[in-house]
Amino acid sequence: MNPVTLVLTFIFVGTGMYSLEAIDFRLGIALIVFGLFIALSLKMANQWERFVILRLGKLQSVKGPGLFMIIPVIDAVTTVIDQRIQTTAFSAEQALTRDTVPVNVDAIIFWQVHDSQAAALNITNYREAIDRVAQTTLRETIGASMLAALLSDREAADTHLRDSIGKKTAEWGIMVRSVEIRDVAIPVALQDAMSRQAQAEREKQARVILGSAEAEIATKFVEAAATYADHPAALHLRAMNIIYETTKERGATILMPTAMVDSLNPASWLGKK
Repeated sequence: MNPVTLVLTFIFVGTGMYSLEAIDFRLGIALIVFGLFIALSLKMANQWERFVILRLGKLQSVKGPGLFMIIPVIDAVTTVIDQRIQTTAFSAEQALTRDTVPVNVDAIIFWQVHDSQAAALNITNYREAIDRVAQTTLRETIGASMLAALLSDREAADTHLRDSIGKKTAEWGIMVRSVEIRDVAIPVALQDAMSRQAQAEREKQARVILGSAEAEIATKFVEAAATYADHPAALHLRAMNIIYETTKERGATILMPTAMVDSLNPASWLGKK
């Protein structure tokens, strides 16, 4: 029906020029209006969604999940909150540690909205706010940490970041699940210096271990010498065992002094004993 026909119909109905058609027309209009009212009133929220509803500018309720109704014009859905766990990546570039080393740090935060009303009414954009708070807290943590601690104990840094960010976002209805530092990048020159330092430390430890082993071996040799001094037979048996172990390989040639060969004769050392 075009607009002209619609206007003429209203005129005819108003002047009473026909009745049955007017009743059918009014009924059709009523059904259309009722259908539009139902369509605008019914809302569907998914399992993870919460609808924050204002009535005449004031908080009316938080609906979801499932099917619910609102009053068109009077009620307004101001925000739809996703209550699933969200992830936000953030970073800090050229941030100085407590020992004045510039570092680039990349991290990721896992967070979740647990109070939809607070997230909708207490802050304008909670997603942007989380990103800003995470970045500033990361810079504060870097500035309060030594480089060595930041590199070696990331778990402690993650825990500190989670607690600090969580305190700031609690009033927004947001709970911080965890924070994970993904990468800590330091200048190339400093990497070389740290590599040389680590190598020197490893060499130092190796020398200390070698010295301890030499001292332990020397002690064992002294004990063995004392034992062999009191038991010449044990010394000769040990010498024979060494010769045997040496000559097991094929093609091995061993030059032995005559005195040593004579000393292996049991009669020589039994006679002395």
